Amino acid sequence: MTERSMRERMLAGDPYQASDPELGELGLRAMDLMEAYNATSAREPERRRAILTELLAEVGEGVEIRPPIYVDYGSNIRIGPRTFANFGLHALDVVAITIGADVQIGPGVMLMTPTHPLEPIPRRDKWEAAKPITVGDNVWIGGGAKILPGVTIGENTVVGAGAVVTRDLPANVVAVGNPARVIRRLDPDATIDPQ
Repeated sequence: MTERSMRERMLAGDPYQASDPELGELGLRAMDLMEAYNATSAREPERRRAILTELLAEVGEGVEIRPPIYVDYGSNIRIGPRTFANFGLHALDVVAITIGADVQIGPGVMLMTPTHPLEPIPRRDKWEAAKPITVGDNVWIGGGAKILPGVTIGENTVVGAGAVVTRDLPANVVAVGNPARVIRRLDPDATIDPQ
């Protein structure tokens, strides 16, 4: 039986050490692409799209992410079509971050998959792990919200500005606070009269 690489352990959500040379090189690649993307002008949409497509695993049609963006690797992030992220998105993708279609992400939002041991010795020895994050279609995440490891947010849900989401949220709700709690149910069939 062969021993798994640190990258294989990381992607499986098992304890790994980020100081591994292979992971270090992948991190440097992501930093180079982030730096290039964050230096682009708003007048360079084709260049932005090309860099973002190289940085992330999947970028749907019509995705707009306003720089700066910060990622660990980028290669574990999938974003559905027509999603918009405002300035300062932090998407720490040690494992998968999946963002659906038509998602609205406010400024300064953090999606954080990494976890660290509570015990002092493994933490000092630089062991860590991660849990994936999934954001459903048509979710709105308010500015400054923090989505913690392992969280799934159901479709059409609204996460209030500054909320700290520590556990899964169902579809069609509004959640606010720290820790985020559901304060309202939403009607997924409601419309607005354009008059």
